[in-house]
Amino acid sequence: MGKVVLKLGKDISTDDIYPGRFMATVLPAETPQFCFYDRTEFNARLKTKAVPPGSVVVADENFGCGSSREQAASALKGHELVVVARSIARIFLQNSVNLGLNLIICPTVEASEGDDMEVLPGKVVNRTTGKEFGTVPLAPARQAIIDAGGLIPFTRKRLRAGS
Repeated sequence: MGKVVLKLGKDISTDDIYPGRFMATVLPAETPQFCFYDRTEFNARLKTKAVPPGSVVVADENFGCGSSREQAASALKGHELVVVARSIARIFLQNSVNLGLNLIICPTVEASEGDDMEVLPGKVVNRTTGKEFGTVPLAPARQAIIDAGGLIPFTRKRLRAGS
């Protein structure tokens, strides 16, 4: 279970998640410092570790729209945030899967900052309001990559297993 630490609206672009002026920084160990950089209060909370791993970012439709920069997913992954959104932009979705970012597509999700959310198989439960919301499962291959921690760990695991 995680607490909703940020509630966002529609069409949250990769520029909002990871501003383009920081594109020279590409290392996964460095990208988290720029996560939601222009949302200064939230970015400061991330930098001071006031946001614990497993915290939830809730968004409306088209989360991660805009450019194809994978640094946006990397910045979120670096803080081990969970993204629950009504829909996720196609390229951002694939970048997130490749990096092992925990994404939940939940078309009817309702939550406010401070709510306690629990992700269960097939649904998200807002423990604060008591409401349950169905989720859209990712393809099994995509979920397996996320569960392994990303495409590189997934591939290493498969190579070690000889499959």
